[in-house]
Amino acid sequence: MRFRLTDDQRALRAGVRQVLARHFDGEALRAAAGDGGPGGGGVGGGGVGRTVRPAGPDRALWRALGDAGFFALRLPQSDGGVGLGLPEAVLVFEEAGRALLPGPLVATHLAAGVVPGAATGEAVVTAVHGGLVEWLAEADVVRGDATGAVPLRSLDPLTPLHRVPGAASAPDPVATLLTAAEQLGTAGRVCELAAQHARAREQFGRPIGAFQAVAHLCAGMLVRTETARAAVYGAAVTADPVDVAAARLLADEAAVRGARDCLQVHGGMGFTWESEVHLHLKRAWVRTQRAGEVTESEEVLAADLWPGAP
Repeated sequence: MRFRLTDDQRALRAGVRQVLARHFDGEALRAAAGDGGPGGGGVGGGGVGRTVRPAGPDRALWRALGDAGFFALRLPQSDGGVGLGLPEAVLVFEEAGRALLPGPLVATHLAAGVVPGAATGEAVVTAVHGGLVEWLAEADVVRGDATGAVPLRSLDPLTPLHRVPGAASAPDPVATLLTAAEQLGTAGRVCELAAQHARAREQFGRPIGAFQAVAHLCAGMLVRTETARAAVYGAAVTADPVDVAAARLLADEAAVRGARDCLQVHGGMGFTWESEVHLHLKRAWVRTQRAGEVTESEEVLAADLWPGAP
């Protein structure tokens, strides 16, 4: 079976990339991530970094996303939406992941048509995902019970986090898949950054990409990214929970390992606040803790492979 993007889907992806480049380019990303004081720790990674507690998602950016149909993409046209499907949503969220767009994008997208103002970007909506909630204090609406939420020191400077003790929720396949699409965007972006740096950076009179160790890192990143892409796009077509779980596992691996390998290619430069590489790694770590994370996705696959297992 072959999955090929249609001309309309390619145009959608290109259009979203242009919108994000206009409203949240690399300079805006670094400016948003570069404020704050010393801090550290966080979900999934540990280590030392800066803790930034934004006042909330950029409301102008949020409304611009609403105007572009980002949140209403899957709403029927009769309800004021764009009327597209899950495959198109995956392409859009892949671009959001590539740009490291901050904010509770998945939760607000899923609330379109349910929470007033979500579809147009007038309302910022977050949700409790398996005990973890992003942007709790900054959101207008919280879906789920966040009683007793405890703030965490997030490793990602653009993702404020809270933990809700004892909270549990059934995995939402759509939320899981859209998170996988964001991870795919990070995987593709860090692969691109690594290749660019390997061609431009020279040591001993040669581009570092000419050295076998660096070339193998870049090749591995590309293989993992394209494997994850096939799985994510395929799951968007089938919408099968088992396919979604497999896609999520592959996308998480491609994003986290890809970002780590990209840091290796960049060396010390990748850890500087002028570089976006370390921000991709931190965001990828945080995303792995959302609903549909490794353990949940593995359980879905295990149940399919071994029905009725004790």
